[in-house]
Amino acid sequence: MATDTEQAVYSERLWPSPGIWAATAGFGAALGLIPAPISVEAAVIVAVIGCVGLVTLLTLTTPVLRVTADRFVAGRAQVPISLVSGIEPLDQAQMREARGVRIDARAYLCLRGWLPAGAKVILNDPDDPTPYWLVSSRRPQALAQALRGAMNQVARPE
Repeated sequence: MATDTEQAVYSERLWPSPGIWAATAGFGAALGLIPAPISVEAAVIVAVIGCVGLVTLLTLTTPVLRVTADRFVAGRAQVPISLVSGIEPLDQAQMREARGVRIDARAYLCLRGWLPAGAKVILNDPDDPTPYWLVSSRRPQALAQALRGAMNQVARPE
């Protein structure tokens, strides 16, 4: 994973939409209904713990896209820039098609349902059967520009 000493050329956290945050907090609070018939105090405690726990879990599982001079990171996966052979920014319609009828079962997926656009990062690794990564992004054009810039620096070292 990219360390603090590696300067990120591009970084994006795939935060959930406001509706997802509200639904998560609401579900956590609704857990307080389970012990409510037995004890109001227990209901309040369970609701608070449920709400805080689920919001924390959602926060901790939100992936990050990061491009550094030599690495592309998408969630828990990472690949050296030298193995990236291309990137295609995808709008909402293209992304729907890419994650639907045109998906390759070998592809790595870092998708979030609340983000309709994304990018297809094409790989060229003879030791790995993964043909591409399909990643959600709020800024697929900026991601593509950053990744192309890093690819050019690897291809033409100074």
